[in-house]
Amino acid sequence: MKKSIAFLLALILCLGTMVGCASKPEGGASSDGEPVTITIWHDGDEAIMQTIADQVNAQLAEDNITVAFEKKTGMPDQLKLYGNDPANGPDMYFYAHDVLGTFAAMDILAPLSDVIDESVLADALPMTLTAGQLDGTQYLLPVYFETLVFIYNKDLWKGDIPGTTEELYDYMVANTDTDAGTYAVVNQHTNAYNVSPFINGFGGYVLNEKGEAGLNDPKTIEAVTYNQKFGALQADGDYNTVTTLFNEGKAAAIIGGPWLTSGIEDAGINYGIVSLSDIKLPNGNGMAPYSGIQGAGVLKIALAEKKDAVAKVLTAMASPEVGIDLAHKSGCAPANSKSYEDEQVASNPMIAAIQKTASTAQPMPNIPEMNAMWSPAESLLTAVNKNGADVATAAAEAQAAAEQAIADMH
Repeated sequence: MKKSIAFLLALILCLGTMVGCASKPEGGASSDGEPVTITIWHDGDEAIMQTIADQVNAQLAEDNITVAFEKKTGMPDQLKLYGNDPANGPDMYFYAHDVLGTFAAMDILAPLSDVIDESVLADALPMTLTAGQLDGTQYLLPVYFETLVFIYNKDLWKGDIPGTTEELYDYMVANTDTDAGTYAVVNQHTNAYNVSPFINGFGGYVLNEKGEAGLNDPKTIEAVTYNQKFGALQADGDYNTVTTLFNEGKAAAIIGGPWLTSGIEDAGINYGIVSLSDIKLPNGNGMAPYSGIQGAGVLKIALAEKKDAVAKVLTAMASPEVGIDLAHKSGCAPANSKSYEDEQVASNPMIAAIQKTASTAQPMPNIPEMNAMWSPAESLLTAVNKNGADVATAAAEAQAAAEQAIADMH
């Protein structure tokens, strides 16, 4: 009898163990409340990451899932070392979209379609989604984005902001005194990012989706030629120079982004903001700057044990509430279109201008070849805007340098 009872007890314990194991969802929190932590590497603003973490963790509290952001200086290089290391690498990363091609080439990323339903991304602004794709595959969940806008000093600007670049140029001619060191509009005219509103708006390109340089494309040459007359009225184009001129009240307007806001406010400037898409080029197109999209990607190594938890993190991160919190606390322009239904978000002038510019803005190329383009493009713009070089000749030289730099990558 004792042997029979012992056998039954052993059988019950065995069955209980089997049931307990079967009830633990793969990759998620267990039914008995075992916590799951999703580690996310980043190299950004820690206050922004904390806002995302607070919102996501609040949404997933009942699931017992926690996101933990870890700042890694030189994060892309860190992922090159640990992206395939389940013991030392992260589950996800948070970074700008332009490194996507590099990470994908390393074969460390999981397509989002392997983790979440496409409905999770249904409310994202189309431009922000495009930025996170390679060959039609979505790898990045967009959370917020930034781009260039037209920022002006309300106490210095005379009348309305012109609706065309030709009217803007006429205003610059009438209100720029280079001898006195005062300017109507300043811009980093030797930087491809800051000249992109002209290049993209004219239909030119620095680099296309095939990884081909376009510095000698006829439309790029047309844009650089057109921009040359603006550059002649914009000081030397150095970042520190143009920002100082605006913040000291020696320039009535500057083409820049949200990263300038804190300095402008510290200087006590009474400023206004206009979307560059509202300023039309001679071809009728709105100016079309580059845009940078910040978002989250998933490492393949996370899917073996944490797939369900990662899916819930992505779903929470894609919610309009995350975008609203980021807008309120850090002035970020949300990628989720529904975030703009919040009155405070919609009324923020910087965010509203960035959102509007999304209609013409183009994501910076996200393929590795873009890293080779910045120096040749700067050489072209410096030769034309600072040294007065012939545009076609300078474009041919820059194109040759770009093609060689790209070839050296392969």
